[in-house]
Amino acid sequence: MATLLSPDHEILPRLKAGDEGAFVELLDAWSPSLRRLARNFVKTEALAEEVVQETWMGVIKGISRFEGRSSLKTWVFTILANRARTRGTRESRSLPLSALGDPERSGAVDPDRFLANGAWGEPPFVWRAQSAESVVRARESLSVLEKALAALPDRQRRVVVLRDVEGVDAVDVCNVLEISESNQRVLLHRGRSKLRAALEKHYQGADDESERSRAVAH
Repeated sequence: MATLLSPDHEILPRLKAGDEGAFVELLDAWSPSLRRLARNFVKTEALAEEVVQETWMGVIKGISRFEGRSSLKTWVFTILANRARTRGTRESRSLPLSALGDPERSGAVDPDRFLANGAWGEPPFVWRAQSAESVVRARESLSVLEKALAALPDRQRRVVVLRDVEGVDAVDVCNVLEISESNQRVLLHRGRSKLRAALEKHYQGADDESERSRAVAH
């Protein structure tokens, strides 16, 4: 169950007054999301946890200077992203571009299948299915999406996690990740496209196998 958090105008004065209960509210509400975001910058869960702890220390030290120019959540997520980015850069090993190919574009579905607003022109066939197996397929979809999300290029994954997992709006995502609005749109579109492609590939293979099994049976 998600932890309910007081609105900024209520919790912020408590935080600035050193109210321990207010910090506990933040910890309970946002720590899981911060760990998920940190994990998209660093290689291990242990490092992600360290980044989260560093972030909370930064919040405690800096809350008195927070002026409310952004939402409190955006401010905290930005602290996390800055620390995670620094740690991830330090921990990562450089790879030649030739070894990466074009990770931003590979694995996506044909852009012509989208409308101008980014929605499907024609949705994947499996999403149209209305059958008794829909619940099972929903569980399968979650597993496929989790694997596909983990395989996305870093920048795409961070945007998708913030927008579609954490529900952060586009403007705040740009601020947290220090990217332009147009770059955010491109990364989100490409990331979502690859997730959809992964679903289609999975279910097309499953349905083809089912058809072959029925053909053998008859």
